[in-house]
Amino acid sequence: MHRALLLASTAAVLANGEVFFKETFDGSWADRWVVSKKKEGLGQFTHSAGEWYGDAEADKGLQTSEDAKFYAISSKAAKTFGNKDKPLVVSFTLKHAQGIDCGGGYIKILPEIELEDFDGETPYYMMFGPDICGSTKKIHLIFGYKGENLLWKKTPMCGDDKLSHLYTVIVNPDNTYELQMDGEKKESGSLEEDWSFLKPKQIDDASDKKPADWVDEAQMDDPEDVKPADWGSEPEKVVDPEAEKPEDWDEEDDGEWEAPMIANPNYKGEWKAKKIPNPAYKGVWAPKQIPNPEYEADSDLYLARQPLSAVGIDVWQVKSGSIFDNIIIADNIDEVKAFNDATWGANHKAEKEMHDKIEEAAKAKAEEEAKAASASASSEEEEEEEEA
Repeated sequence: MHRALLLASTAAVLANGEVFFKETFDGSWADRWVVSKKKEGLGQFTHSAGEWYGDAEADKGLQTSEDAKFYAISSKAAKTFGNKDKPLVVSFTLKHAQGIDCGGGYIKILPEIELEDFDGETPYYMMFGPDICGSTKKIHLIFGYKGENLLWKKTPMCGDDKLSHLYTVIVNPDNTYELQMDGEKKESGSLEEDWSFLKPKQIDDASDKKPADWVDEAQMDDPEDVKPADWGSEPEKVVDPEAEKPEDWDEEDDGEWEAPMIANPNYKGEWKAKKIPNPAYKGVWAPKQIPNPEYEADSDLYLARQPLSAVGIDVWQVKSGSIFDNIIIADNIDEVKAFNDATWGANHKAEKEMHDKIEEAAKAKAEEEAKAASASASSEEEEEEEEA
């Protein structure tokens, strides 16, 4: 589907909310995106749909093209925006066409910045998207809050194949959120519970000390349990009764022969009284809790504290080839869903079909080459035998 048709197909729902940022990476993308000049030697993005796609034109996005590189590129929204008293919905697609082994695939929602100065140290409201390295295959959702970048306590798994996946997050003004992957709900919850936005309401009282007579032991020796009279009469090791002196043993050279020792099957080990519940046990001691003087309530955890103005891609990748596409930020999930249906929704099935055909063809070719190599090796062996 061409981008002009895409825009027409979503125009009917645009009155329901506001779209703050939308990028399909058409042929004019370079007019809107600025590569950072903050650091030398950054990796270069190319404009590509990759080897497999649903629509050769519509599926073009920004593709990382150089291995073992940092990437930093950003684009301004048409105007600054915020999320006071309304949802903020962020969505984009990502295709790790290279079968990534280690690297990021996230975007950042930024306040007003100089695009040429954008880098990993630039403050952000949100960092969102996949992060893969070895066995780690998770979706990041990190919030910038009072000078700190707060990690998500949850670690939902991201897509780890070579196909395009759709990542969407909804942040609500009631301080709840929902994460979707490929249009399906994957996680949801409370911002306060799932991130460390706030200091704890209660803390240990440093002046509270454990009483000297506090009993920590939940179990005690049974005073009525007595060691049996015959306990310990057997040694731990005994002479192996089946051992025999070797016929070639020479006592003059080898010394007096002694049978080897083996574990005694009758040995019972060190005797210990059985354990019973300790009637004096008071439980695990903990200091009493007192109000934390550093705790500050905040009913607006969801809120971007500065006007938002840009979207950035700031990642490191060992193996390049990831394609970022179809970025949208809006205040209405219906807006975002309509856009996603017209982009990823319209093309992802055809992309998978094309991918599977390419993979099947590559597998068949490899099998044919292996057979040919085996036949050639067998022929060479026959010729050598005939010559011999």
